[in-house]
Amino acid sequence: MHHWLWLAAAILLEVSGTTCMKLSEGFTKPVSSISMFVLYAASFIALAFALRGIDVGVAYAIWAGVGTALVALIGVVYFGESATLLKVLSIGLVVLGVIGLHLCAGER
Repeated sequence: MHHWLWLAAAILLEVSGTTCMKLSEGFTKPVSSISMFVLYAASFIALAFALRGIDVGVAYAIWAGVGTALVALIGVVYFGESATLLKVLSIGLVVLGVIGLHLCAGER
C-alpha cells in the first residue's frame, strides 16, 4: 500500500513542478524556476520508491495520466485556460484509462 502513497506523492510533486514551470515565465522568475527543478527531482525520487512495488508500465502510465489531467484542470481553474467540451471529454478518457490500469495492476 505504501508504494501507492509514493506514487501519489510523485504525482503531486510533478504537478507542482509543472505549475512552477508555468509560473517561471520562461525561467525569468528565479524562485519558480528553482522550485520547478527541485519539485521534479523530488517527483522522480518518489516515483523510484513507488516502482519498488508497482509495475513500471502501470506506475508510469498512472503518473503521467493523472498528472496530465491535474495540470489540465489547474490550467482551466487557475490560469484561465478554456474548458471546451473536447478538453473535458479528453481528460475524462485519461481518467478512465488510469482507472483501467489501476484495476489491472495486480494481474501478472
